[in-house]
Amino acid sequence: SASPATMSDKPGLPETEKFGKSKRKKTETQERNSLPSRD
Repeated sequence: SASPATMSDKPGLPETEKFGKSKRKKTETQERNSLPSRD
């Protein structure tokens, strides 16, 4: 399956690129939050 990152790499699609970056940032945050907190 094609990853959303590939779509955002296509030129002339600012909306898709913006959405891709937003989605990527959201995923990073979720992954960080799902990690066991070890201080």
